[in-house]
Amino acid sequence: MQLKDISRVYFVGIGGIGMSALARWFRHYGYTVAGYDRTRTALTEQLEKEGIAVQYDDDPALIPADFRSPEGCLVVYTPAVPPDHRGLRFFRTNGFAELKRSQVLGLLTQDLFTVGVAGTHGKTTTSSMTAHLLTSAGKNCTAFLGGITQNYGTNLLMGKADGTDPLVVAEADEFDRSFLTLYPNVAVVTSMDADHLDIYGTADAIHKSFHDYVVQTKQDGVLVVRHGLPLAVPTHVQAYTYAQGQSADFWADNVRIEPPHFAFDLRTPNGTVRDLRIQVPGYHNVENATAAAAVALLLGVGETQVREGLRTYLGVKRRFEYIYRDENFVYIDDYAHHPAEVAAFLGSVKALYPARKVTAVFQPHLYSRTRDFADEFAESLSLADETILLDIYPAREQPIPGVTSEMVFKNIQSKEKTLCGKDELMAVLARRKPDVLVTMGAGDIDTFVNPIREWLGKS
Repeated sequence: MQLKDISRVYFVGIGGIGMSALARWFRHYGYTVAGYDRTRTALTEQLEKEGIAVQYDDDPALIPADFRSPEGCLVVYTPAVPPDHRGLRFFRTNGFAELKRSQVLGLLTQDLFTVGVAGTHGKTTTSSMTAHLLTSAGKNCTAFLGGITQNYGTNLLMGKADGTDPLVVAEADEFDRSFLTLYPNVAVVTSMDADHLDIYGTADAIHKSFHDYVVQTKQDGVLVVRHGLPLAVPTHVQAYTYAQGQSADFWADNVRIEPPHFAFDLRTPNGTVRDLRIQVPGYHNVENATAAAAVALLLGVGETQVREGLRTYLGVKRRFEYIYRDENFVYIDDYAHHPAEVAAFLGSVKALYPARKVTAVFQPHLYSRTRDFADEFAESLSLADETILLDIYPAREQPIPGVTSEMVFKNIQSKEKTLCGKDELMAVLARRKPDVLVTMGAGDIDTFVNPIREWLGKS
């Protein structure tokens, strides 16, 4: 399929963070765009304000008239959409051209210089940091991101309309092996932890998929990989390692907390860039910044521009996002939904507030992930002084017999712990009166952000 043959694009699952970025890209370039999503959210409402029609019922009769004929129309869907979705069945029955989200991203980037950022965690922050460093340095950068950047208020950065091809930064998603549609010039791998075992089955299968991804790096391309990952380096690329607190090609040395910043010196193959500062807290974000700075430097961004870009990077919504701060309370929200992410996030919170009580509210995401990592979740959540554990958010899954939050809860070693439903959470918080409160998860726990903010403001 050629883009020149398309005039209309319909997204089944348009409220997804990756799907909405593609919808915005097509809308920007003059295509007629519409879509479906199961749930009305702030993101879908913003898409509607931008001129994109969104329906919230899968009844085919609600599909706009412009999208009822297959000629010139492309249907984009995600693997998260069930095959019995009525709208999707309508399109398939009537012969519409259809592509997965990942295939469309591959199509849009195939002829452009692309930085693909992959990893089971860290990829959203690293890709958005990289895009900000390139954009703030004046590069012609387009970016498809997996989160809403605080600097730009969007998950899509558009390059300059100056007639030149943009440099593309794309978040490369390992779910359903989606990143294998990308052939980057620069491949970044932040992590390869076991995850999505409902798709892959084993950790070895995940590792093989990441290997297949980096093999697709274009001839004479560059690989930037976190030090210590079990990844074989293809012979046709130039590989660089990065790390935080240990020697690598690019590594963060002399890491320190200088409120409100984390500061560090960046050791590079060409010398040391001293006194870099980031506003987004966390040792894991120092590591992400090291990867982003490495890519920027390798692509010709100057040291002064890297320093300024890191200093002005404001983060991504739901990645160590401060929601409320006053002399009595601190409230931070984060997307962490894997044991390694939970441990990294809570470890950084404890480092920032060593003398204060940290209360963690966590919503497990997926029955399969809870089953596969119950012990690891319990261990990472035990870093909190107090843990409040919610019921599992099912997302795309049906319940698995015997799999509940109790599997995690029973092994949590926090000084205090509570198991509760979502309808009980606000009452539990009111009784506990937390000092430093964090909410974590990839489900719908973010619907509590505003109620908690308002409650803290009145406390």
